[in-house]
Amino acid sequence: MGKYILNVTAVFQLIVFALTLYSIVLGIIGLFRKKEKKNYTPTKKFACIVAAHNEEVVIANCVDSLKQLNYPRDMYDIFVIADNCTDNTADIARKHGARVFERFNKEKRGKGYALEWMFDKLFKMDEGFDAITIFDADNVVDKNFLKEMNSKMLDGFKVVQGYLDSKNPNDSWITQSYSMAFWSQNRAFQLSRSNLGLSNQIGGTGFVIDIDILKKLGWGATCLTEDLEFTCKLVLHGEQVGWAHDAIIYDEKPLKLKQSWNQRKRWMQGFTDVASRYFFKLLKKGIKERNFKTIDCALYVLQPVTTLLLGVSLILTLIQNNSKGMNIFVINYLFNDEVWRLFCMFQFILTPLYLIVDRKMSKKMFWTIVIYSTNLIVLPWLLTGEQNLMVILGANAVFTIGFMLIAGILEGKNGVMYFFRFLLYSLYTLTWIPITIQGMLDKNNKEWNHTQHVRQIEICDV
Repeated sequence: MGKYILNVTAVFQLIVFALTLYSIVLGIIGLFRKKEKKNYTPTKKFACIVAAHNEEVVIANCVDSLKQLNYPRDMYDIFVIADNCTDNTADIARKHGARVFERFNKEKRGKGYALEWMFDKLFKMDEGFDAITIFDADNVVDKNFLKEMNSKMLDGFKVVQGYLDSKNPNDSWITQSYSMAFWSQNRAFQLSRSNLGLSNQIGGTGFVIDIDILKKLGWGATCLTEDLEFTCKLVLHGEQVGWAHDAIIYDEKPLKLKQSWNQRKRWMQGFTDVASRYFFKLLKKGIKERNFKTIDCALYVLQPVTTLLLGVSLILTLIQNNSKGMNIFVINYLFNDEVWRLFCMFQFILTPLYLIVDRKMSKKMFWTIVIYSTNLIVLPWLLTGEQNLMVILGANAVFTIGFMLIAGILEGKNGVMYFFRFLLYSLYTLTWIPITIQGMLDKNNKEWNHTQHVRQIEICDV
């Protein structure tokens, strides 16, 4: 029985480790950026669509930022969908210069339905738009957004995703964790695939679609993650999503854990729904045509399953490392202790590496965190042979507090807070496991829930 358990868990752990290694390799590639030849000649005419539901607090700043874009004003127009609004969103958007379309449909609720409704209206207009850009009402948009998107479309891309930044990273530990996650994903998930010539993924906001490809394929993406669904449709039809690292939009992140939990649960419900409908189609097409772009997209939509597998792997590892005779295989059996600790250190500092190259972290804080990561080597060496759990926990606490003090000396109170919140980022990451389980269990519940936005931040403030 013991040998059977060992063999089964070995196969399982090796599969999870292979998926992890694939993500790490992509992450390393995302640390680098290819040189791009850019064409800033204004050529494409854009319809900028803002989807809004009861967004009277933030809609003005969004529209104002779009009016200030560094792109000929006669080559883009601003549309706001006031979707089932019961506040002053429509009036405020009109006052600030947007063309407002009010939609009332209590049955077909959600952004996907609202966009499909608006696309149909745009197709019937005579303005001659070449492309459509999608924004959320809480966004503020960098002045060079359309200029960068125009350049990517002139390179031949029909759909392009922009850089998703944060407009309120310092509001709470949740907003900082969210921001770190998005900054990391911009490189680990998006830039890495762009470097390799793979398809990127639409991120829900800050993306453009060629109007002809939209007419050809239709939108039809009305689930809780309409962006992922449309990405899958594109890849299945042989198209590829491009990446514009310098086309930046700033997004409001939830302030509290409960808000964050509900939003991410909705994402995982949508992810699971899309994975159940598209994973095997993508995998079959990729294998049949020997097209790794399609296989990579299939692996991407499998994220809920991958997260669940990582959670199970973590539990199995904890059980084996804290008990005897369970015969569970754990990955660190493949390496000696020093190599495994170095591997864990590297995983820990990957996020700071993403942040430092995109100038989202100071050099002082970066090196503080890098040196702090040596606790994976220093503490085991200092505590060799120590069995008392309280002594081990105490040594870890003293080491951590010491580095918080160093962060304070280097960058003051803000440095202490940043360092502490960075450590909490690990907790934020772990919350994905129960959130994913909830999302998978509720994948058939497609009721859309609104995320309230409250931060009045202008583009000049970011």
